[in-house]
Order: sequence, then structure tokens, then C-alpha cells
Amino acid sequence: MQQRPYDVFLSFRGKDTRSKFLSHLHASLQNAGIYVFKDDNGLARGKNISISLIKAIGESKTSVIILSPNYAFSRWCLQELEYIMRCCKNKTQNVLPVFYHIDPSEVRNQTGKFGQAFDNLMKRYPDKVKGKEQSWRTALREVGCLAGLVIRKSRDESEDIKNIVEHVTHMLDMRELFVANHPVGVESRVQEVIELLRNRQQENPLLLGIWGMGGSGKTTIAKAIYNKIFREFEGRCFLLNIREVWDQDNGILHLQQQLLSAIYKTTKIMIANIESGKSILERRLGQKKVLVVLDDVDRLEQLNFLAASHKWFCPGSTIIITTRDEHLLRYLRVDKLYSMKELNDNESMELFSWHAFKEPCPKQEFSLLANEVATYCEGLPLALQVIGSYLFDRKECEWKDVLERLRTIPNNKVHEKLKISFEGLDDDMDREIFLDVAFFFIGMDKNDLVDILNGCGYSAEIGINILIERCLITVGTKRKLGMHGLLRDMGREIVRQSLPKKPEERSRLWNPEEVLNVLSKDMGTKAIEGLALNLPNSVNPTQLKTEAFKEMKRLRLLQFANVQLVGDFKYLSTDLRWLCWRGCPSQYTTANVDQANLVAMDFKYSKLKLLWKNGQMMKQLKILNLSHSQHLTQTPDFSNLPNLKKLILKYCPKLTSVSHTIEHLKQVLLINVKGCSSLRVLPRSIYKLKSVKTLILSGCPLIDKLEEEIEQMESLTTLMADKTAITQVPYALLRLKSIVYISLCDFQGLSRNVFPSIIWSWTSPTNNFSPQVQPLLDLSNLVSLIVPNGNSQGLSSIPRGLPQVQNVRLECGSQLQITDVASDAFVTNCNDMIVTSSASNVSKGSTSSFAGCCSDHDIIESENSLNPILIQMGMKCSVTEVLTANIFQKFSARVSGDCLLPGNKHPDWLTFSGIDSSVTFDVPQVNGRKLKTVVLCIVYSSSPNNVPSEGHIIKSLFIINHTKTTPYIYDGDTLASLRDEEWQKVISNLEAGDKVQIVVVVGLGITVKKTAIYLIYGEPVDQTTEQQAYGIVSGDDMVADANLTVQVGDEKKSLNSLRKRKFQRL
Repeated sequence: MQQRPYDVFLSFRGKDTRSKFLSHLHASLQNAGIYVFKDDNGLARGKNISISLIKAIGESKTSVIILSPNYAFSRWCLQELEYIMRCCKNKTQNVLPVFYHIDPSEVRNQTGKFGQAFDNLMKRYPDKVKGKEQSWRTALREVGCLAGLVIRKSRDESEDIKNIVEHVTHMLDMRELFVANHPVGVESRVQEVIELLRNRQQENPLLLGIWGMGGSGKTTIAKAIYNKIFREFEGRCFLLNIREVWDQDNGILHLQQQLLSAIYKTTKIMIANIESGKSILERRLGQKKVLVVLDDVDRLEQLNFLAASHKWFCPGSTIIITTRDEHLLRYLRVDKLYSMKELNDNESMELFSWHAFKEPCPKQEFSLLANEVATYCEGLPLALQVIGSYLFDRKECEWKDVLERLRTIPNNKVHEKLKISFEGLDDDMDREIFLDVAFFFIGMDKNDLVDILNGCGYSAEIGINILIERCLITVGTKRKLGMHGLLRDMGREIVRQSLPKKPEERSRLWNPEEVLNVLSKDMGTKAIEGLALNLPNSVNPTQLKTEAFKEMKRLRLLQFANVQLVGDFKYLSTDLRWLCWRGCPSQYTTANVDQANLVAMDFKYSKLKLLWKNGQMMKQLKILNLSHSQHLTQTPDFSNLPNLKKLILKYCPKLTSVSHTIEHLKQVLLINVKGCSSLRVLPRSIYKLKSVKTLILSGCPLIDKLEEEIEQMESLTTLMADKTAITQVPYALLRLKSIVYISLCDFQGLSRNVFPSIIWSWTSPTNNFSPQVQPLLDLSNLVSLIVPNGNSQGLSSIPRGLPQVQNVRLECGSQLQITDVASDAFVTNCNDMIVTSSASNVSKGSTSSFAGCCSDHDIIESENSLNPILIQMGMKCSVTEVLTANIFQKFSARVSGDCLLPGNKHPDWLTFSGIDSSVTFDVPQVNGRKLKTVVLCIVYSSSPNNVPSEGHIIKSLFIINHTKTTPYIYDGDTLASLRDEEWQKVISNLEAGDKVQIVVVVGLGITVKKTAIYLIYGEPVDQTTEQQAYGIVSGDDMVADANLTVQVGDEKKSLNSLRKRKFQRL
């Protein structure tokens, strides 16, 4: 069996202390329950201390060093001391020096009797202590500087021993907290939290919140984190179960006192009342680097009296708060938030098995039942532990009984733990919303629920947000409401327990047996506000009398599945707000039912051919869902539904038309007719709906056209019309400013990506470009165009009807494809072109292909004709002038054949260089400074017989951000006319960590010898802001310069006369 670590290691000189003092001290420590290592066995003393002794020191939590007059005469003791002080410096051990019959200064300075003993050791054994004197003196000086206890000869040693035990006891209060017998899944979550803690600014205190539902393991994780990091702090305290202690007599005062005593290891600081306690804590907590854990906080006042803000704590302190209420953490402005995650399937099974079988896996004969229980618990550690322990050593038949009972009545211990969150809700309305969700609305769209509950008189938006903050409900990525199954069962059990023997008197009913019993016996009462009866599919649905609802005057929520009602519908409550009836029979069409207050009608899978014949005004109706109604042939008259928001008619195969009265839906946001295979045409009046945001026509194969009037749908953001007969995208669609997403005519994606491809399809010669397109879209002014992936062969076929196109983005599928099209980039009438790639991997050797416009044998090199050319990207400033002067000075003073460029010695720029025509670099992180200018320097040579003009040196310039996959390509003629703001777009695309490659393609007869990039950063952000606030402009501030300056040789030549080209990043 592994030896447990010692609490205390005693280091002493036996001849001085063993007989009396030490034996009494050892006994007193043991009587105090402290596990002590004391070398009482007279181990053989060799030249060096043994491995076992080193291990004992290293594994001990505290060392007590009895520094007696002759302590320093022992090589063994000095070696112990040296190793102990090493552990102390590494913060793996605490040290308490006891100065026994000597003064601390004697140890610190090696004077007096203590110093004489040390000197005698050095003289007596010079060979054996060779090379150790200095390290031992350092250890003695360090231990002599520590706070310890001084024991005089005249004092009562029993009192001194009591004092030592008390100090050691306080020091050992830092011992690790018990986490769990079976900490399954704890370590991975602890590492995630510690990673959050490590990613911090050390100059500030850090507040971290651990948020999750009851029983999810917040306290367990907090304890494990505490054990991992508490040694890094001068003071520490773990306040457990604050919620429970708070309401006890003097609970607040007790917690304040406990916090203060733990941090300062004393009970002498007395707190008179909670207000003075708050003041003392605010004043004292900032004096040390502390670790404080506040466990199970559920009220703002708890934070106000224990840890009100960051200002209470000194830099480096860490405060961890566990809570079920996210709002409390936002109020405190925590720096980091960790949301508890449920155990995965494997972790759930292991934790359950440890408690149910006392081993990590279930017994073979119980594996299926164990899997059912683990599934029921849904990864909640509390439930897995409680139910697992309850099932331990029980028979298979008992397991089955327990499982059957859990389906209707949750485990009491789990229920009581979870109910704390429900009872912690401050408002009755929030409790009602929770119960409504638990019974009826799990899986519903949040916006729909808000409409329904607002119709019931609730403040639904704030109520739902509070439930989310308290970890009682969740909202998924598609805004669907979720709730842990055990929380759902807790809510239903709360209602059941209110009147366990009288279901007809409860507020909500969901159990099919109880509901059928109440309805079949006409036992309904006005207490019932919500009722759900969901029965399985059957050829003969269950029939119930409508008269059973006669007394349910307050019924708000009604949900049926595969149920038929027989009788007069007048008995249904006029308070009804939500009617969900799956498989609604056709008789409802002529039903006499008051629907004036209905907010939502969900009639999925209905048998209806027509919703109603004689419509009535329904001002409150927001949601109408008739999807999957196999017999529905026509829509209702919409003129009586002025406030409808959602119209869902998807997968109604016999629906042939939509009523023209749809134009009356002035508030509608969604129209969905997906999969209506018989629907031939949309009424033109539908295009008058300015409020519609989403229109879904997908899977309607007979719809073959969208009218140009679609332009009137000014709020339309999403259009989905794939798998239809539509072959022509309406030109008006491109004029819609609101449109964001399109799925139409094999075009799918965000509008900014799809529109250029649509235009390209119109302009392609194979698509019979229509002359009507240009006046409809005014394509004569089009300056940007995207060539879809795979269509680069049509680049030279852009029609003459698009004379103003100035830049093209060519979508390539690979880096190789970029290379392939580079040589053809300027064969069209385009003046500028952008090439993008979807390739995720870029090989380091692919750069040469960009510079391959001429072969080596075409160039006659001359080392005497090296010249620089500079391209400044961004605004001119004093640093660029210094850099420019520096470069030309070096070239004017260089030795023939040298290629000298400035390096990184200047504080205002960073340099990256490459051989030949390419340079690749990672954009560095420069704290507090912003990249404002990039200067590209190209050193080239030309043949004596072919001296090019400055306009023909650079044919093309590639700037490729491989990290963002956003390459830019510039024609040489275009460079001179780019405005500063256009260059600024390129610079702003360069962020710290981006891998950037710049490639220069030069003309015939030109050889690039070296390429260098200079990144110029502005003043520190805070300094610049302060200067600007006072109207101060420094010498390094930018000076606007509307034209790019290309500098060749030792002359500045303005290229303003070159053709002006427009550049735009797509």
C-alpha cells in the first residue's frame, strides 16, 4: 500500500534536542492528529542524506526546523535544510523555523555559538564540505529571515510546544479539500478551468464564475481547482454552502469571520456586525494575494458583504464563485465564466457503476438496466450517485420497479436538490413560466413561446431570460427551448405533490392516465390551466366529449394528439391561448368555437380540407401551423388575421393555391410552403408584404416563376426556392438591400457571395445574355465581378456590355489553380484582379511559380546595375521618410555588387526579407501599437542593353494572406493610382499571426535580387489618444498623400500620369 504523505517533517540536531524538547513536541503533534516524520531510527549518517529522507521531505506538507546551537555542526542537518529551503522556494512546502536557545540573527549571519559551530564544521571536515559552504550559508540566511518562533532557556517549554502545535495546525489548514470518492470526469473539467485562470493579466485580480444547474458538480470542480492552485497564494479560504449558512442565526457574520480568519490565520480580529465586517474585509483582503472560493451563492447581497468588487483584492488574487444564477456573475462583472458540462455517456456509466456496483463497469446481467438508468439521469452527477447508491446490492426485479417509478415520480433526494433552484425564483410569474415549459413547451421556438405567454399576461421575455440565467432552461442554436429531463420531472412533481390524490384540482395535467380519467368522468374544474393528452397513432382515435371541458373556465393551454372531440365546441374555454391538435379531425371546420383570444394554432398532421368556412376576427393570432395536412386544398381567408407573424403550410401535398387575401398579413414575418407539390403559383398580392423576412418555396416543383414585384418585399432577408421549376432569377432580387441568404436556381449562400455568380451566369455567352439585363440592373456601371470556381476559362469572354469592370475576384479550388490563372490574369479588359483560394494548405515551395514570367537564360545579369524600387502601402509619415533616406543612403555608399538594406535596428519598423522575388512572414503582435504603413523594397538588376522605364519594371504584385485565404493581385499600371484608403483596406486585413506572402512579377530583362518588407507601427494607442484629445500632432502622425510614390534609384519620380485604376476588395 502506498505511504500517505506526511503532514510535518521535523529537522533537528539530536544531541541538542532529542531527549526532552523534541520528544514532547513529537507527542503533542501526534495528539493533535498531525502525521509527523521524525528520524528516530538512528539511520546511518553517510556523506549525503538518503533518497528515502529526500522523499520524506519532498512529500511533507510542512517542515519544522529546530535550529539549536549545534545544528550547523551537522552536515546531515545542513543538507536537510538546503533541500527544505529549495522546496520552500518552489512553493511546494511551508516552513516554520524554531530558534531553540539562539537568536534568529545568529542563524541569519552565522554568528555567536551557532556561527562558531558552523565554522568548526568547515575547519574539521574541509574535504567533506568542499564546495558546499556557500550554498549552506545561503540556506541559513534564508531560513533566518523567515518568521518563526524563538524559545528562550528561561521559558516554560510546555507553553512553547503548545505554541508550535498551534502554529502548525494553522499552517495545515491549507491542506487539500476532499473532492470525491470517485472523481469521474473531474480532471478534464478542472484543466479547462485552470486554462481560463492561466490566461489572465497578472496585474489584476481575477474573478471566475462556475455556473450550472443543481447537482452538476460545481462544488466538486471548485474543490479540485482549489487543491491544484492554493499553494500559489499568500492567503486562501473556501467558504462552503453559503446559501445554507446565510439564513442561519448570525450566518452572515459567521461567514465574514470565517473568511477573515482563514486569510490571516487568526481569530483575534473580531467583527462586531456585518457592516463593520464588510468594511474590514474591503480593507484587509487587498493586503495579500489571496485565493477565495465562494460556494453556492444565490443572492446579490452575499456578494456585497463578502466580495463586492475587483477593488477589494490585490493584483494576482483569484476569486472563484459557484452559482446556479448567471445574472449574479454578470452583476459582479466576472472576468471568466465556466459553464458546467454534463457527463458524457462513458463518464455517466462509470460514475453510476462505481456507486451501484463498486466497480467502474456494470455487471453483465445488469448492463441493459444500468444503461436505462444512466440515460434517465442525462449526465447529472448527483442523480447518478444518488440513484446508483440506492440500487446497490438490489435484485433485478427491484431495479425494474425503481425504473418504473422514476418515470412518474422522481427520486426524492434528487428532487429536493433540484427544487432549490425553483424555490429560489423571486417572482411567482417566473415559477409559472417554468411550469408551463416543463409541462408543454420543451422543444418550442423561443419567439413563439414569448408570443404565447405574453398572450397569457406574463412578461415572457424577461421571465425566460431569468430561467436561462438560473440554469432551469436552455436555448439551442436554432432558438429551441431545452430543459434537463430531471428538471422537467421536478417541475411536474411539484404540481403533482400539491394535490397527489386530486388531479382534477391541479393547475396542469400531463399524465395520460390521469387526464383520461378526469375527462372521461367530466371531473374538470376551473383550477386546470393547462392540459396535455398525447396518445399514440391509432386507426380509431380516442373519442372524448367536449362537455368534459365545461367547467375548465381558466384553461389557457390545450394539447391533443390523436384525439377526437365529440359535441359542441362552445364548451372550450374562451381563455384558450394555445391550441395544439395533432391529427385534428375534419369536423373542426364547422365547429362552433370561440377563437378570439387564440395566440397560436398548431394543427400539424390534421385531417382538414379547409380550416374553417366562416372565419371570425382573430386579432390575437400570431402563429398558424397547418403543415403536413394531407387533405388541405386551400388556405383560409387571411383578412381576419391582421397580426399573424408565422404562416406555416409546408408539406401539404394537395394545396393548390394561396388566397389572394394574404396581402392583409401586414405583420407576417415567415411564410413557409415548402414541399407543397401541387402549388402552382403564388398570388401576386404576396409581393406587397413589406414585413416578410423569410420566404420558403423549396420543394414546390410546379412554381416556375418569381415576379419582379419581389422588389417590394423590402424586409426580405432569406429566400429559399430550390427544387422548384424556377429557371430565371428575377433581376429585381439583386436590388433588394435587405436580402442576406439565397437558395435559388442552383445558387446557394450569402447574397454577397451569390450575387456576383448570378451576374456572371447572365453575362456568360453560353447563357444568351439578354439585352434587357443591362437597363434593369444598370450593369454598365458594374466595377466588381466574381468568377465562380471552375469558370476561369470564360474570363476573356466578359461582354463588351460591361466596360467598367475594374476588378475581378477569381475563386480557385487550390493553390495550384491560383498559379495556373496568374499568367492569364490580365488578358481581359479588367484593370485589376483578385484571386481567392479555398485551399487550406500552402506549400513553401510554391512561390517560385509566381515569378516565372521569364526564364533565367533570357536575363543577362549585371551586379553593377542593382537598384531599389520602393512601394509604400499606406499613409506617408516621418518614419517612412527616414526609412527611404536610409535605403538610398546605403545604396549610394555601397560597394559594387553589395545589396545592403536597413535591418531591425531602428525602433519604429520591423523587417522581413527574402531572396529573389518573394518574401513570406508572420505578422507579429506589437502590444499597444497599430500597423499603419507597409513599405516594400525590391532590389533588381537589368541587362545593360535593356533599361526599362519605371512603368515596366513591375508587371504584377501579389499580396497573399494565407491565413485568411485572401490574395490580392495588382497590375503594375494600377499601383500608382491606388488611393491611401484603398491601401488601408489591405493593411487592415493584416492581423497578428497571419502568414503573408508577397510576390513580385517583373518585366523581361529584369532580375529581382532581394525583396524586403518594412512594417511601420504608429504610436502606442493610449499615448496617441491622449495626444489627440489635447490637439497635439507628433512628428510621426500620418500626413495624407493622395498618390502612391514609386521611388527608383536615387530619384523620386511621381507616377501621377499613369492610368488611374480602381481597386476594391470583394
